[in-house]
Amino acid sequence: MHRIEISPDVVERSRRQRGRAHVFETIAPSRTAHVVVDLQVGFMAPGAPVEVPAAREVVAPVNRISAALRAAGGLVVYLRYAFDPAKPMDWSSWYGTILEPGYSATLSRAFTPGSPDFALWPDLEVTPADLIVDKTRFSAFVPGTCDLHELLQARGIETVIVTGTLTNCCCESTARDAAQRNYNVIFVSDGNAALSDAEHNATLTNMTAFFGDVMSSDELIPVIAAGRVPGTAAA
Repeated sequence: MHRIEISPDVVERSRRQRGRAHVFETIAPSRTAHVVVDLQVGFMAPGAPVEVPAAREVVAPVNRISAALRAAGGLVVYLRYAFDPAKPMDWSSWYGTILEPGYSATLSRAFTPGSPDFALWPDLEVTPADLIVDKTRFSAFVPGTCDLHELLQARGIETVIVTGTLTNCCCESTARDAAQRNYNVIFVSDGNAALSDAEHNATLTNMTAFFGDVMSSDELIPVIAAGRVPGTAAA
């Protein structure tokens, strides 16, 4: 698990700007989605093309958050990073320019739908009520590359809880764009994983400073439970 260290100066500045430690002291679970970003075999298995060892350690808190939100009447969404050359918007700047050809080909093969690496990690507790949504960019909110925004809007979602991997890539990109689209963002400190503590903590600092509320799973789950509507069926 990552050693979490957010600059005390940033925490204090954020507290002054917001007037309290956490922006979202209460949430409405029925208008909340837990967005689980890219916890796929290709990012998580030992020796995987983009192995993120710490990602295996966030599965337990991710499952706990999902169970708590389902029990309170909320939505769980699993995102999958996909390479799909049939999509109308290609991503030549990433696959053709930034990446060297060999690694580009490896990444493309790994995350083509149907590849074993494309599948969700088997230890995730996915239920039939959950949504599984594919995206072809780091962020799930790039128009024309993912249906997440439309699916959330159709369900009246106002708050997104972000977990997954990589903290400083797809998770941060999705969280930043969610905030720009006027969602309330909760970024889970022990529910996201990067390749190093430094990269992980840099994103937590950015989230704290500008884009949302950073909470641990132990802080978040009681907030979810407190917003549960009486009579909501437990999952």
